[in-house]
Amino acid sequence: MSEQHDLDRFLIEDGVSSDRERMIGQHIGYRYDANLVPDLNRVTPFLEKYMEIMGWKDLNWLEDVHMGYEEQRPAVFDRNINGWVTIPENMKLPDNQQDRDMLARELLVKFQMSPNHPMVDLMKAYAKF
Repeated sequence: MSEQHDLDRFLIEDGVSSDRERMIGQHIGYRYDANLVPDLNRVTPFLEKYMEIMGWKDLNWLEDVHMGYEEQRPAVFDRNINGWVTIPENMKLPDNQQDRDMLARELLVKFQMSPNHPMVDLMKAYAKF
């Protein structure tokens, strides 16, 4: 019963206990609940096509990407730029956390592929070829 109580603590408290969680100011839920890893039944059409083109069977590299908040605005963290990418203000977010996380994954991939991504400028400046 104490194990169940320990899991419940992360669901009802803020759960911000690790150094990483304190740094980003939010709980990393999948560390405690295996049900929070990406549910492939909720994959967006864009991500489904992306996985097909890439020849992947899953989204392992995106499993720890979740919809977070930056200054009370929904956002996704981009490790490449070490910063938050906020969600457009007019975008309606799904009620389900799994769906919000899938949307965050899609938006992150789209942003990383966009010509507006800061890494594009770095590539232009430092590419050898």
